[in-house]
Amino acid sequence: MVFSSAFFMFVFLPIVLLLIGITKQKLHNTILLIASIFFYSWGSASHTLILLASIIINYVAGILLNKAEGGRAKIIVGIAIAINLGLLGYLKYYNFLLDNINSGLELFGKDIIIYQRVILPIGISFFTFQAMSYVIDVYRKTTPVQRNIFDLALYISLFPQLIAGPIVRYFDIADQLKNRTLSVGKAASGIQRFIFGLAKKIIVANSMAVIADEIFALPVGEITPGVAWLGLVAYTLQIYFDFSGYSDMAIGLGKIFGFDFPENFNYPYIAKSIKEFWRRWHISLSSWFRDYLYIPLGGSRKGELRTYVNLTIVFFATGIWHGASWNFVIWGMFHGIFLVIERIGLDKKLAKLWGPLQIGYTLLIVMVGWVFFKIETFNNAVLFLEKMSFLSNDDTAKMFVVEYLNFKTIFLFVFAIVYSFRGYRWMMELMHKWFISRNLDSTYQVIFRTSKFVISMLLFVVTILYLSASTYNPFIYFRF
Repeated sequence: MVFSSAFFMFVFLPIVLLLIGITKQKLHNTILLIASIFFYSWGSASHTLILLASIIINYVAGILLNKAEGGRAKIIVGIAIAINLGLLGYLKYYNFLLDNINSGLELFGKDIIIYQRVILPIGISFFTFQAMSYVIDVYRKTTPVQRNIFDLALYISLFPQLIAGPIVRYFDIADQLKNRTLSVGKAASGIQRFIFGLAKKIIVANSMAVIADEIFALPVGEITPGVAWLGLVAYTLQIYFDFSGYSDMAIGLGKIFGFDFPENFNYPYIAKSIKEFWRRWHISLSSWFRDYLYIPLGGSRKGELRTYVNLTIVFFATGIWHGASWNFVIWGMFHGIFLVIERIGLDKKLAKLWGPLQIGYTLLIVMVGWVFFKIETFNNAVLFLEKMSFLSNDDTAKMFVVEYLNFKTIFLFVFAIVYSFRGYRWMMELMHKWFISRNLDSTYQVIFRTSKFVISMLLFVVTILYLSASTYNPFIYFRF
């Protein structure tokens, strides 16, 4: 089940809200837990047992760790991490491993291994990392153990962030699991956030996806460099609005039910370095790898060479986390290389440049990286980059930029780019300063809240019209 489906918005969510509204607070966790398990089983019924197994394994690990000290605690947390990663590794990378083994066997003329392919459970990377953070934090004594298995189950399976994040740390919502406030104001804020995220996904991301998917599906020889750039710009906008839109919806749903989830995106396309990009993009994943991999490896405390090695390991892990394919590894290592180069000294040179040039450098690196993220084979990715750089000598192009543009797509491109570069937030801040300078802050608040409500309602209507008029509703991060 996806948030952008009619069933979720007009059947599932209203029923859950009704049940929450007519029952006492002590029953809310039970209702949300049952709803979350149903939500997950709707899209992956056969894998619900895996989710339940993850809950039980990490609950038992937490209880055992709470009583253990020293070497015994290290053994328990090591076993818990091994089980979590083993489960994730088998379900997510078994096919990938055997496919590569078979490629090697074919290369040497040997018989390949015949095997039954494993179906990837939805959202397993997200809920596994979330569960692991709980166990590790209990081991580190930075979060209290949860003795109520149903509350821990709710933390791991809570449907707003179950299948695509953000990855929520247990200590961030431990108190909220027991004591949280439901209010009209918070629910209204959550609804507006959900609608904005839904519009980003349905109106912008899906529209960009149509263009990007069509262009990337064409033989490289049939497109001009301009079309290649158009496809990459469309994909760059698609993946941002798709994933950040989903995060907005998750955060908004959390607010409706009284939870405060951490932000996951902060205008990453205005970053002035790759280092800053990863502070703004998929923040919950970046901070997870920082706290549970980079720092335990030694971080930057053991000399420059070790720091570079640690960064390489982290971004290899970041790449493979995103999917069982070499193109994700290449994408992760590509970012890791530039992080190392920046740390060697490029960051100091970048800091001396004009701000827009810093943003241009970062955006170019990020967009080149998206080519490897989008295209599964290295050779085809290189061919696409050659076409973009005008190095291809193929003159058989059949597709041109003008064939993909009309008033609607041009408007969406302009809007998406302006929004991505913080244009909307900048205009709101400028308006706020203007009203404050004239001692009209209360007037601004009235105008802002009224306009936000009106825009939200209009966006919702337009989004539903978009949704009803199209069956094309892809979601990039489902496979992670």
